[in-house]
Amino acid sequence: MTIYATNGARLYIGGELAAKSTDFVAADFTSQVWTEIGETEGLGSVGDTSAEITFDGIASSRTRRLKGTRNAGSMEVVCGIDYEDAGQIAVIAAEKTPHDYAFRLVLNDAPPGGTGSTRYFVAKVASAVEALDTANNVMKLNTTLWVNSNVVKVDAAEA
Repeated sequence: MTIYATNGARLYIGGELAAKSTDFVAADFTSQVWTEIGETEGLGSVGDTSAEITFDGIASSRTRRLKGTRNAGSMEVVCGIDYEDAGQIAVIAAEKTPHDYAFRLVLNDAPPGGTGSTRYFVAKVASAVEALDTANNVMKLNTTLWVNSNVVKVDAAEA
């Protein structure tokens, strides 16, 4: 079994891409033009969680649990502020719109000469907030992505 570090992963923003009622597949993202979001420090988490539906049975004196709707969550992205970074500029612009955008996350798990695993999803940029903190800190751009689709997983590939 092999484990991998997060360092080396890269996050990209694409263009507007509306959520749909069925799951996305990798081919849905092939026409996107990707811009890397630079100076990322934290990528947060992304992936489905089911809502809990409960039923309290009187005769059985037992709570039964069912799975409800799926929610891919909110991805909390932290970047060192770079006013000239095209990806950060695109994220800030996307926050000002009501639209969903395509995102691509490429992980640092590529075999020698190959390509890393990729995650594709659609999200609204919910926030783009500057965190200035104290004297001995880097100014940060904190971004929340509300994921509005399934997360399409493409495995790492050999050369």
